[in-house]
Amino acid sequence: MRLLKKAVLAVPLVLLVAACGDKPQELTAGKSGDAAFQGVGASKFAAPGWKAGDKNAWEQHLKVRAQSGQNEYTKSN
Repeated sequence: MRLLKKAVLAVPLVLLVAACGDKPQELTAGKSGDAAFQGVGASKFAAPGWKAGDKNAWEQHLKVRAQSGQNEYTKSN
């Protein structure tokens, strides 16, 4: 019976201590004030032919992507 009482008290204590050890998760990849079309510079993840800072090309790429890649109506037969 005593062991059961200790276990009942120990479990919440362990959970409380484990919850306090969580590390903060913050986005530190870039400045949050930059516009999306500014890009990340030379990156292998950038679309081929796109230059960072070209707003018109960025908007055109988003339009094409929305119509051909993410529009489920155009994918269906």
